[in-house]
Amino acid sequence: MSTILDVAEKAKVSIATVSRALNNQPGCSEETRKKVMRIAQELGYEPNEVARSLINKKTNTIGVIIPEISSLLSSEFINGIDAIAKQESSNLIVTYTKSNIVSTEENLKMLHEKRVDGIIFVSEILRKEYYDYIKRNNIPCVLLSTKSAEYASVPYVKVDDYDASYAATNYLIKMGHKKIGLISGSSADPIAGNPRIDGYKKAILENLNKVVEERQIVSGNGFGFDDGRDNFIQLMKQFPELTAIFCASDEMAIGAISAAYKLGISIPEDVSIMGYDNLKISEMSVPPLTTTAQPLVKMAEKATEILFKIINNKDSDVHSIIMPYQIIERDSVKNIK
Repeated sequence: MSTILDVAEKAKVSIATVSRALNNQPGCSEETRKKVMRIAQELGYEPNEVARSLINKKTNTIGVIIPEISSLLSSEFINGIDAIAKQESSNLIVTYTKSNIVSTEENLKMLHEKRVDGIIFVSEILRKEYYDYIKRNNIPCVLLSTKSAEYASVPYVKVDDYDASYAATNYLIKMGHKKIGLISGSSADPIAGNPRIDGYKKAILENLNKVVEERQIVSGNGFGFDDGRDNFIQLMKQFPELTAIFCASDEMAIGAISAAYKLGISIPEDVSIMGYDNLKISEMSVPPLTTTAQPLVKMAEKATEILFKIINNKDSDVHSIIMPYQIIERDSVKNIK
């Protein structure tokens, strides 16, 4: 296996010059850089990443912390993060926070021990202990699909869940529905639970001049298929006259469609169902799901771009971003005007 010394000898330059050329650092001409790169390729020389990290004080690795959310949702985020990381010649370490198995604190400590250059914190509340650890260890951090009012200095990329939920409910109203139920995440969840519930309530109040009754909402513990399936059955029991349901995630909506099928309820002839996210599976459901689209991959790309700006000390150009949402019309909502 060739070494950096072999490359230096064949190129007739110093080891320091080879290092500068391979690491794209100033101190050598473009002609020398191309020559060194060509010889390194000919000799099959592969730089030692550990040695390179000691020189650059970077590991060319970023960490991602994801809680127990939909695997379909997380894969969209990872695709976007990975695309930008590859452009920056960096690798990912993806960690999953699972209740009673691996905590967020454990993942933070592990990523710091791996000396990642920065962290993308996905869909989870930035608690004080997380923020203090990140700040104490000077770890660049960006929030994706979450935000922190308390720690406004940490940039974020997300859709406005309140506005998007309002728009989804208003779409159902425009389609003639007045008796609209909601299958939501936990009302205690300030990220995607409470804002989507509040947006739904506001749309009903402003556009139908009605205050939402408790029986119109069923809140789950999560946003998965099982939550939608089980809560559809519960919602139909307590609010049987409904004509439409807004579900706070696509997986919930598809769970609701599955439960409706087993109960002999036709979608959308008997009940219209609308989702939230626009996951790829929403096009595959029967019927194809009308939903509120978040630009998931683009959100992840923007968050990763911001993180690399911070890592590369270009944070004067860093700011949080609210991404646009879009109503995607398919076949799960009936116009009953």
